[in-house]
Amino acid sequence: MTAHIRIVRDTSLRASEAWRRLTDWERHGDSVPLTRVTVTTPPPDAAGTVFVARTGAGRWGFDDPMEVVAWQPPRRCRMEKRGRVVTGWAEFEVRALGDGGSRVEWREELRVRGVPRAADRVVAAAGRWVFGRAVDGLLDDALDGTGEGTTGDVTGAAGETSPHGQ
Repeated sequence: MTAHIRIVRDTSLRASEAWRRLTDWERHGDSVPLTRVTVTTPPPDAAGTVFVARTGAGRWGFDDPMEVVAWQPPRRCRMEKRGRVVTGWAEFEVRALGDGGSRVEWREELRVRGVPRAADRVVAAAGRWVFGRAVDGLLDDALDGTGEGTTGDVTGAAGETSPHGQ
Protein backbone atom coordinates (compact mmCIF):
# COMPACT_ATOMS: atom_id res chain seq x y z
CA MET A 1 0.00 0.00 0.00
CA THR A 2 1.39 3.39 -0.95
CA ALA A 3 -0.45 6.67 -0.57
CA HIS A 4 0.77 9.71 -2.51
CA ILE A 5 -0.04 13.12 -1.04
CA ARG A 6 0.58 16.60 -2.41
CA ILE A 7 -0.37 19.81 -0.62
CA VAL A 8 0.23 23.29 -2.05
CA ARG A 9 -0.22 26.47 -0.04
CA ASP A 10 0.41 30.13 -0.87
CA THR A 11 1.09 32.36 2.10
CA SER A 12 1.88 36.01 2.73
CA LEU A 13 4.88 34.85 4.80
CA ARG A 14 8.37 35.44 3.45
CA ALA A 15 10.05 32.20 2.36
CA SER A 16 12.47 32.35 5.30
CA GLU A 17 9.60 32.65 7.80
CA ALA A 18 7.60 29.85 6.14
CA TRP A 19 10.74 27.68 6.33
CA ARG A 20 11.29 28.53 10.00
CA ARG A 21 7.72 27.54 10.85
CA LEU A 22 7.78 24.32 8.82
CA THR A 23 11.00 23.21 10.51
CA ASP A 24 9.71 23.86 14.03
CA TRP A 25 9.30 20.09 14.41
CA GLU A 26 7.64 20.06 17.84
CA ARG A 27 4.94 22.44 16.62
CA HIS A 28 3.79 19.92 13.98
CA GLY A 29 1.95 18.03 16.70
CA ASP A 30 -0.17 21.10 17.55
CA SER A 31 -2.28 20.60 14.41
CA VAL A 32 -2.39 16.81 14.24
CA PRO A 33 -4.96 15.18 16.53
CA LEU A 34 -3.54 13.04 19.35
CA THR A 35 0.04 13.63 18.21
CA ARG A 36 3.13 14.88 20.03
CA VAL A 37 6.47 15.45 18.28
CA THR A 38 9.79 15.09 20.06
CA VAL A 39 13.21 15.90 18.57
CA THR A 40 15.66 13.21 19.69
CA THR A 41 18.90 14.67 18.31
CA PRO A 42 20.37 18.12 18.92
CA PRO A 43 20.31 20.51 17.11
CA PRO A 44 17.08 20.21 15.13
CA ASP A 45 18.36 22.05 12.08
CA ALA A 46 20.38 19.83 9.74
CA ALA A 47 20.51 16.56 7.86
CA GLY A 48 20.70 13.81 10.46
CA THR A 49 18.11 15.38 12.76
CA VAL A 50 15.77 12.69 14.09
CA PHE A 51 12.33 13.30 15.52
CA VAL A 52 9.41 11.10 16.50
CA ALA A 53 5.71 11.82 16.06
CA ARG A 54 3.81 9.81 18.69
CA THR A 55 0.15 9.40 17.72
CA GLY A 56 -2.36 7.85 20.10
CA ALA A 57 -3.69 7.98 23.62
CA GLY A 58 -1.97 6.28 26.53
CA ARG A 59 -0.40 3.00 25.55
CA TRP A 60 -2.60 2.78 22.42
CA GLY A 61 -0.71 4.43 19.63
CA PHE A 62 2.34 4.27 17.45
CA ASP A 63 5.59 6.11 16.84
CA ASP A 64 6.45 7.64 13.47
CA PRO A 65 10.24 8.20 13.64
CA MET A 66 11.70 10.40 10.91
CA GLU A 67 15.18 11.48 9.92
CA VAL A 68 16.01 14.60 7.94
CA VAL A 69 18.02 13.36 4.95
CA ALA A 70 18.13 16.55 2.86
CA TRP A 71 18.45 20.04 4.33
CA GLN A 72 18.67 22.99 1.93
CA PRO A 73 17.36 26.05 3.81
CA PRO A 74 15.24 27.94 3.09
CA ARG A 75 14.20 25.91 0.04
CA ARG A 76 13.93 22.13 0.52
CA CYS A 77 13.78 19.54 3.29
CA ARG A 78 13.26 15.78 2.95
CA MET A 79 12.55 13.30 5.73
CA GLU A 80 12.57 9.50 5.64
CA LYS A 81 9.89 7.75 7.74
CA ARG A 82 11.40 4.78 9.52
CA GLY A 83 8.71 3.40 11.76
CA ARG A 84 7.22 -0.02 12.28
CA VAL A 85 3.76 1.18 11.24
CA VAL A 86 4.38 4.07 8.84
CA THR A 87 7.23 4.12 6.32
CA GLY A 88 8.02 6.24 3.27
CA TRP A 89 9.13 9.83 2.96
CA ALA A 90 7.94 13.43 3.22
CA GLU A 91 9.45 16.54 1.73
CA PHE A 92 8.59 20.16 1.29
CA GLU A 93 9.81 23.01 -0.84
CA VAL A 94 9.39 26.71 -0.18
CA ARG A 95 9.53 29.18 -3.07
CA ALA A 96 9.46 32.95 -2.84
CA LEU A 97 6.64 34.64 -4.76
CA GLY A 98 6.91 38.04 -6.46
CA ASP A 99 4.58 39.70 -3.97
CA GLY A 100 6.87 38.96 -1.01
CA GLY A 101 4.94 35.86 0.04
CA SER A 102 5.82 32.26 -0.64
CA ARG A 103 4.46 28.97 -1.94
CA VAL A 104 4.86 25.75 0.02
CA GLU A 105 4.60 22.39 -1.68
CA TRP A 106 4.44 19.40 0.67
CA ARG A 107 4.70 15.88 -0.77
CA GLU A 108 4.48 12.52 0.97
CA GLU A 109 4.63 8.94 -0.05
CA LEU A 110 3.64 6.74 2.83
CA ARG A 111 2.95 3.13 3.49
CA VAL A 112 0.98 1.83 6.44
CA ARG A 113 1.92 -1.73 7.29
CA GLY A 114 -0.97 -4.14 7.34
CA VAL A 115 -3.26 -1.90 5.27
CA PRO A 116 -4.18 -3.41 1.88
CA ARG A 117 -3.64 -1.57 -1.43
CA ALA A 118 -7.43 -1.36 -1.81
CA ALA A 119 -7.32 1.27 0.95
CA ASP A 120 -4.77 3.54 -0.82
CA ARG A 121 -7.37 6.19 -1.69
CA VAL A 122 -8.75 6.26 1.85
CA VAL A 123 -5.27 6.53 3.37
CA ALA A 124 -4.33 9.27 0.87
CA ALA A 125 -7.52 11.23 1.64
CA ALA A 126 -6.88 10.95 5.38
CA GLY A 127 -3.26 11.99 4.83
CA ARG A 128 -4.29 15.02 2.79
CA TRP A 129 -6.59 16.10 5.61
CA VAL A 130 -4.02 15.50 8.38
CA PHE A 131 -0.99 16.98 6.62
CA GLY A 132 -3.01 19.81 5.07
CA ARG A 133 -4.22 20.73 8.54
CA ALA A 134 -0.64 20.59 9.86
CA VAL A 135 0.73 22.83 7.08
CA ASP A 136 -2.16 25.26 7.56
CA GLY A 137 -1.52 25.43 11.29
CA LEU A 138 2.20 25.98 10.85
CA LEU A 139 1.71 28.75 8.28
CA ASP A 140 -1.25 30.41 10.01
CA ASP A 141 -0.51 34.13 10.13
CA ALA A 142 -3.19 34.62 12.79
CA LEU A 143 -0.80 32.97 15.24
CA ASP A 144 1.58 35.91 14.95
CA GLY A 145 -1.13 38.56 14.83
CA THR A 146 -1.00 39.46 11.13
CA GLY A 147 -4.27 37.66 10.35
CA GLU A 148 -3.48 37.39 6.64
CA GLY A 149 -3.92 33.62 6.40
CA THR A 150 -2.94 31.11 3.75
CA THR A 151 -4.60 30.00 0.55
CA GLY A 152 -4.11 26.92 -1.53
CA ASP A 153 -5.27 23.52 -2.60
CA VAL A 154 -4.63 19.91 -1.77
CA THR A 155 -3.95 17.45 -4.56
CA GLY A 156 -3.85 13.68 -4.16
CA ALA A 157 -2.25 10.93 -6.19
CA ALA A 158 -5.22 10.69 -8.53
CA GLY A 159 -5.11 14.44 -9.14
CA GLU A 160 -8.21 15.29 -7.16
CA THR A 161 -8.18 18.83 -5.82
CA SER A 162 -10.18 20.33 -3.04
CA PRO A 163 -10.40 23.77 -1.45
CA HIS A 164 -8.07 24.97 1.30
CA GLY A 165 -7.51 22.20 3.81
CA GLN A 166 -10.52 20.11 2.80
